[in-house]
Amino acid sequence: MNMQVVNPRYQHYKGPAAGWGALRSVTRFWLDSKQPLKNLRALLKTNQNGGFDCPGCAWGDSPGSDRVKFCENGAKAVNWEATSRSVNAAFFARYSVTQLREQSDYWLEYQGRLTEPMRYDRATDHYVPTSWDDAFGLIAKHLKGLDSPNQADFYTSGRASNEAAYLYQLFGRALGTNNFPDCSNMCHEASGVAMSQSIGIGKGTVTFSDFDKADAIFVLGQNPGTNHPRMLEPLREAVKRGAQVVCFNPLKERGLERFQHPQHPIEMLTNGSEPINTRFFRPALGGDMAAMRAIAKFLLQWEREAVSSNQPSVFDHAFIAAHTQGIDEYLNLLDNSSWQSLVEQSGLTLQELEHAAQLYREAQRVIMCWAMGITQHQHSVAIIQEITNLQLLRGNIGRPGAGLCPVRGHSNVQGDRTMGINERPSAELLDALQQRFKFSVPREEGHNVVEAINAMLAGETRVFVALGGNFAQATPDTPLSHKALQNCELTVQISTKLNRSHLTTGTNALILPCLGRTDIDEQAGGPQAVTVEDSFSMIHASYGQLTPLSTQMRSEPAIIAGMAKTTLGDTPVNWDALIADYREIRKLIADTIPGFTDFNQRLLQPGGFYLGNSAAERQWQTASGKANFKANPLLEDLIPEQAKRSGQQADLIMQTLRSHDQYNTTIYGLDDRYRGVTGQRKVIFANGADIIRLGFKTGQKVDAVSLWDDGLERKIVGFTLLAFDIPAGQAAAYYPEANPLVPLQSFGSGSFTPTSKFIAIRLFASETDKQMIEAKSA
Repeated sequence: MNMQVVNPRYQHYKGPAAGWGALRSVTRFWLDSKQPLKNLRALLKTNQNGGFDCPGCAWGDSPGSDRVKFCENGAKAVNWEATSRSVNAAFFARYSVTQLREQSDYWLEYQGRLTEPMRYDRATDHYVPTSWDDAFGLIAKHLKGLDSPNQADFYTSGRASNEAAYLYQLFGRALGTNNFPDCSNMCHEASGVAMSQSIGIGKGTVTFSDFDKADAIFVLGQNPGTNHPRMLEPLREAVKRGAQVVCFNPLKERGLERFQHPQHPIEMLTNGSEPINTRFFRPALGGDMAAMRAIAKFLLQWEREAVSSNQPSVFDHAFIAAHTQGIDEYLNLLDNSSWQSLVEQSGLTLQELEHAAQLYREAQRVIMCWAMGITQHQHSVAIIQEITNLQLLRGNIGRPGAGLCPVRGHSNVQGDRTMGINERPSAELLDALQQRFKFSVPREEGHNVVEAINAMLAGETRVFVALGGNFAQATPDTPLSHKALQNCELTVQISTKLNRSHLTTGTNALILPCLGRTDIDEQAGGPQAVTVEDSFSMIHASYGQLTPLSTQMRSEPAIIAGMAKTTLGDTPVNWDALIADYREIRKLIADTIPGFTDFNQRLLQPGGFYLGNSAAERQWQTASGKANFKANPLLEDLIPEQAKRSGQQADLIMQTLRSHDQYNTTIYGLDDRYRGVTGQRKVIFANGADIIRLGFKTGQKVDAVSLWDDGLERKIVGFTLLAFDIPAGQAAAYYPEANPLVPLQSFGSGSFTPTSKFIAIRLFASETDKQMIEAKSA
């Protein structure tokens, strides 16, 4: 196997983001796909009209007609999916599940595409081939044998298409449950909750063109250079035209410092680069709410000074009067928030906070962007509502060049929600489904991810079906999550590649191989298109370009329809007819989901169509009909009470993050180019002074234990300490390797999102090192 094997090392990275490093990386992954010519043709169809939507992130496409519309990580995603390597019956005959569990996540996915349906044989500890009919029959048998439909959970990855997601929720609700835990529960759930309460919709209010008009773009808790590389270009262009790009991130990520555009020949030949930001602030973990409140408090001070001296207002009073409510309570909260508390919790100096406020004040049009550095905290909903409050003060929602922009992860995670993948669906959606399909739709709230894991652990969930993703590794508290899956009577994984979830089986388990975004989807009615929704609410058609590796692979819609027909028969729809022609699915979507009128016709527009956004039109779908200022109290202590009850003092506060060679749980390689890490993932980044203070040395192996008072030990072992440019008192480690440290019951208030960006830990000399020393002494 030609897997990347490199001796572990760490060296500070001095180059810019993208550029020659990106081209070398793309070339390596392109050649390693084992079908470079086919994949080159596919890459040139990525994000193009008539081509396929990138299976990577949810960043929107630029409106231009550039020949190349993919980034380094998009190219990795395409070549990783479009490999000629296959995982078939012979592979599973060679390896038992126990043997496969000993392999790394990187090794598992590197083996290639799953090509035929497999059933777990517990007696031999091997997966064995099964037919599609037998697989569907086993699923139907277990679902029909449940005492209640709520004993089944239907998980969804954000890469599922709109068509697949719609059929999935229709199947689940026809069965009788709203149990739809989703990957969004673990990332941007706080964004949806917070914005829905504040402005009446849980989606971003800006489009791609707004970035060309903004005077300032604030980038909060986000690392676009690794997670959304195509975002770097509009940020660079903003800086070049004189706009402010203001970054708040504890780590000075290279993608937010300098950018070398791979498609600009002069830049490449001269090895030049352009700055990405105009100011970089480094708050404490969880300190963003205090920072945003400090900016608002400065604005209030300047507003009062302007009024007293008869100068132009700082606030947009016309907007506030016409479109908002609750400002008096919020301003009172600002008055009662002490500068000392804001400085201490933000981790920034008063001078830094004032400078950030001045940058915000001087901009007439501001876009606020954020990602999981904001959403994975105990108080994430409150942080996002503080961001929203700030925008409301100056009318920065609902006009060109201004608005809210939660930058989503998976390429269709936003579309899944739009299609009804929601454990707490709106009454409007349920009413529309019931009226169209004439069955009694379940009204009881379902399980989110945390609730699903708890239900599995309690024996309340007996069947778990996963539409994509890697639930076993993506979830918090890894040993508990694995135990939960193993407690099920049946686990079903609809997947493109082998991962840890396939090896964390219930009593019975199935692997159902599905087509990926790059594969041609041929049905009775001919080649089919699927659709996705990006972070800007643009709906795109996606046409696969490559012949599937096996005729045994089926599309996600076809697999869902097969499960549904075998379980429910031809109710509430003719499932076979829908799969023959996906336009029939889109007609059902148009009948029941707002904004999709004439779906099939509008999809013919090059570049797709804009779904619209009520808040962007200043139509507030709240109970009051107005946007709401939210006066949330500042937490007195960011460390959760259950962590403090452990009776121990935290050595460091840790966040989990992704390397540059991964996307979510998919590990493309063992390098993290922008952070200078090569050939390793079991590392902990810490401030050099903290390493000395705690009695360790750089390069030493340590074990980390998280603080949580529930009688369980949460521990990771044998991680290498790396001295890194990180604020004192903080640490960082890669996801999912550090997920065992995240307590299942440590989640965001109102969102249930795991607090993966704020974990109180203690460090100890590694037991692995101690054992090696003892062995040498003996």
